Amino acid sequence: MTPPQTLEQSPAPECGTPGAPPPDQGHDEHEHDHDHDHAHGGPLGANSELIFALICGGLLAIGFAIDKLVADAPGWSPTALYLAAYFFGGFFTVREAVDNLKQRKFEIDTLMLVAAAGAAALGAFAEGALLLFLFSLGHALEHYAMGRAKRAIEALAELAPKTATVRGDDGELREVPVEELTVGAIVVVRPDERVPSDGFIVKGITAINQAPVTGESMPVDKRFVMNDEAARADPDGLDAAYRVFAGTINGSGMIEIEVTRLSSETTLAKVVKMVSEADTRKSPTQRFTDRFERIFVPAVLALAVLLLFAWVVVDEPFRDSFYRAMAVLVAASPCALAIATPSAVLSGIARAARGGVLIKGGAPLELLGSLDVIAFDKTGTLTMGEPRIQEIVPAAGVTKEELMGVAVAVESLSDHPLARAIAEHGREHVGDSPIPRATGLESLTGRGVSAKIDGENVIIGKAEMFGVEGLAPLSADMEAAIDRLRRAGQTSVAVRMGGRDLGAIGLMDTPRGPARDALMRLRALGIKRMIMISGDHQRVADAVAAEVGIDEARGDLLPEDKVEVIKAIRDTTRVAMVGDGVNDAPAMANATVGIAMGAAGSDVALETADVALMADDLAHLPFAVGLSRRTKSIIRQNVYVSLGVVAVLVPATILGLGIGPAVAMHEGSTLVVVFNALRLLAYRDGPRHRPPGV
Repeated sequence: MTPPQTLEQSPAPECGTPGAPPPDQGHDEHEHDHDHDHAHGGPLGANSELIFALICGGLLAIGFAIDKLVADAPGWSPTALYLAAYFFGGFFTVREAVDNLKQRKFEIDTLMLVAAAGAAALGAFAEGALLLFLFSLGHALEHYAMGRAKRAIEALAELAPKTATVRGDDGELREVPVEELTVGAIVVVRPDERVPSDGFIVKGITAINQAPVTGESMPVDKRFVMNDEAARADPDGLDAAYRVFAGTINGSGMIEIEVTRLSSETTLAKVVKMVSEADTRKSPTQRFTDRFERIFVPAVLALAVLLLFAWVVVDEPFRDSFYRAMAVLVAASPCALAIATPSAVLSGIARAARGGVLIKGGAPLELLGSLDVIAFDKTGTLTMGEPRIQEIVPAAGVTKEELMGVAVAVESLSDHPLARAIAEHGREHVGDSPIPRATGLESLTGRGVSAKIDGENVIIGKAEMFGVEGLAPLSADMEAAIDRLRRAGQTSVAVRMGGRDLGAIGLMDTPRGPARDALMRLRALGIKRMIMISGDHQRVADAVAAEVGIDEARGDLLPEDKVEVIKAIRDTTRVAMVGDGVNDAPAMANATVGIAMGAAGSDVALETADVALMADDLAHLPFAVGLSRRTKSIIRQNVYVSLGVVAVLVPATILGLGIGPAVAMHEGSTLVVVFNALRLLAYRDGPRHRPPGV
């Protein structure tokens, strides 16, 4: 990954033109492989192209005024001014055409030069100069407008500071470039400074504005880790309260962080890289326009060739037939159509990234806006993903301390959310009793775990796993206890050591506060069906679904069952799967669109999802869906405008419309399409529903 400050963006898409050779497979049809920096720079600086276009227009206006208003002016003076206008109007167009021809591409700029030369050969210098003025002005404004969308993406790369204050082994502070930061380095971040790298806090307490990366509206409280060695061993598994990301803004407290990632591997760097590459995944509309152009371009070329020989059939000079053929080629060039979708996709992806949502290309961006169904994982998505022990039910003859000692010993070896909850919060129920040592953990996917303590086999998991595959069923007392826990909406696990049931533990995961509001907003956006899929017992799933406002819940699902549910829905309609990007990766991969929550700092979530909500906040999902629907609407508008202009101009030029007006409408439609797409950069999330009485 190129360091953020030297990130190169791919060039803006250029319009396709009659005569352009077919693209290589797997590449964007309208994307140039060569460098386009010259289009923005020149002898007069970054705005050279625009300045040259204006000079061309000035010379054209003066020449026209002399030709029409000054009766005794020398006959050569208007022509000289028109030729000077040719130079300034064609300067950048010639450069672009030469580069394209070197790449064996026949683009719109080459066609404009041919048309201008043809006009000059026919003595129509004023019309040729007008053609070059309008084209160069439109090209300059198009580059400026598309540059705005590019700069919105490049601005992400500028969020990370260029230097960092490092505390050396001798305790002295020194400033170094962020590229020189190494994993394990201690960085001092003063109040109101930007965090230079991903890491965890080893000293200090503060609140950090994470909006630049996650889009969260409020600063997030952060504090130092209690055990540096444990944090260093598993930095990605740390709670969000200890972790910080490059590009975020420190609050009022001075903190020291230990760097966990190089500058090229931070969450921000990955986001910038993925956003800059997002236009490689074409949207359905883009694929349609590509197919349309492959049919349309040869048809236009055939029409132009026929019109060149119109003088054979119609009583007119060859110059008129040649002029008409050039006008038709200019009018039919699908410039606006070529840029209609890429400009909207670029703007939409840039706006999403600024709002803490990473969308990996035009395909997921457009598909997200056409969804009818969204499936949600329960744990960590609709709930906080932080279950707490609610009730402990020891079996007859077993103490609570003995039950929890065994459970804590085994679950300490697992990284499952329920296991972490028992391991972390179960110790307070052990009392002064020593916790035994467990070994040989084995995961029974979707059901539980097994391990050994003092040579005896320990099994912890769902009640349904007992009584099958050679395991004895639970005692009647344990089955009754688990049934009672489930009726109360608690997730339950049974604990067995050897051949003896030790008891049951009930846990409950708190539903997310914003979940109900987010689901109401999704319904308002037109999502017709929302379903929760969970590995928990059906009664627990029903209880959580009722609390967050989902009408349909399916429980008792193994990971492969979740995949089958998604496939069944996908066979009838488009469906998104929302999960954490790790346990739900198979289901997400089989959905129309996979959406990962809380992706900041999670490489797996960033890599596997089509859409990544950087914050651990479901409220970002309605924003993403709303933006996608607006993007889809603007893409549709752009396609209608571009095709409509071509539909009007082609017959108009056949019937006698001149090259000048055709170019004016042609370039005007391109600018309309681009500026319409840029409206997405100003997209604002719709109003949020508020609970009654708030």
